[in-house]
Amino acid sequence: MPLTVYLMAAGIFSMVTSEFLVAGLMPQIGDGLDVTVSQVGYLVTAFAAAMTVGGPFLAAGVLRLRPKSALLLLFGIFLAGNVLAAVASSYAVMLVARLVTGTASAAFLGAAISLSVRLVRPELAGRAVSVALNGLMLGTLLGLPISTFIGERYGWRSAFWAVTAMTVLAAVATLVWAPRVERQESGGSSAGGGLRQELGVFRNRRLWLVLSTSTLVIGATFSAFSYFNPILTEISGFSAGSVPLLLVAYGAANLVGNVIVGRLADRYTIPVLLTGLISNGIFLAAFALLADVPVAALVFMLAIGLVGITMNPAMATRVQRAGNTGPLVNTVHSSFITLGIIIGSALGGLAIPHFGLIAPVWIGVGMAALGVVTLLPDLRRSRHSSRVAAERPVAASAAGGADEDANRPAAKVG
Repeated sequence: MPLTVYLMAAGIFSMVTSEFLVAGLMPQIGDGLDVTVSQVGYLVTAFAAAMTVGGPFLAAGVLRLRPKSALLLLFGIFLAGNVLAAVASSYAVMLVARLVTGTASAAFLGAAISLSVRLVRPELAGRAVSVALNGLMLGTLLGLPISTFIGERYGWRSAFWAVTAMTVLAAVATLVWAPRVERQESGGSSAGGGLRQELGVFRNRRLWLVLSTSTLVIGATFSAFSYFNPILTEISGFSAGSVPLLLVAYGAANLVGNVIVGRLADRYTIPVLLTGLISNGIFLAAFALLADVPVAALVFMLAIGLVGITMNPAMATRVQRAGNTGPLVNTVHSSFITLGIIIGSALGGLAIPHFGLIAPVWIGVGMAALGVVTLLPDLRRSRHSSRVAAERPVAASAAGGADEDANRPAAKVG
């Protein structure tokens, strides 16, 4: 795998760590800015909303740049936002900082995945996406606990400065070692085209269906993940001190699943997604039914970690086949993924007051089932293609037999 793909993972890691940082340090940030914890929670929502809405516009704005130049510019925008967060003197300034960093993160994710795919052979595209997205998985596994530790020990501003340092290192490494390649146009060619052609891809109705699958895959997982902490402590009976360790184990399951899916995504895209969605629905249902049994809750939580957000490489491969491998398509895909996080967590929050803490998990089951429905057209298409391919040898054999009969000398009569 090219070194640049690992550099993309490093950049994604620093940005994801910044995204999760606020969630891990809500009380400290609230005290520092003299606001409530619920107001700090809106900063998490603002980051996600900026990724969903602002990311595609920024990605479109850097389309005319070469990939390396676009990445360095996005690094710069993210750094400006992150430094602003570190020195924020008021809630309003912090809100602006989160909007800037969220927008830059989404555009960077799309550009990083696009470049990673371009640098490898087509049959390795899914694996390249998997390696780049290891930065996302490691952000959950290591970035969140490390930034939380730094923030609790040295103050929440120090955590933002630590992310700034990581981002500078990733940017410098990209500047030094990333190759200079030409910008990519719609359809994967390197010449002609522009924003109009990139936007033209979105006229494909199948692409929107494919994007909706990704929203449902991630929404199904985050409807439960967003409430793991209270479920594990109030229903499963785990101590509050043990939850961070359980979430680290969940992050490790994410990392393992991401590697496995990355190796299968190119050849078995639809089967992987179908298996992942069905398995996730089953594991979510089992978690909901057995949440009051500590061992069972832990087992099924880890199982969800193996088949939830780990579907990302297969989802990205499917989106690129329906659209193209350009940065705009990949950024819009990341927006739909973030939309899944927003929808899953929001529906769960709305359901809890009426149906209890387990309600978000059942919402996840429903979203996984809807995800399977969105795969049905591709399943029918792949079965039809397989049937046609199977019939071709038979038809060719019959044609060959007819040719032999035609060329065979006629039998003499009498």
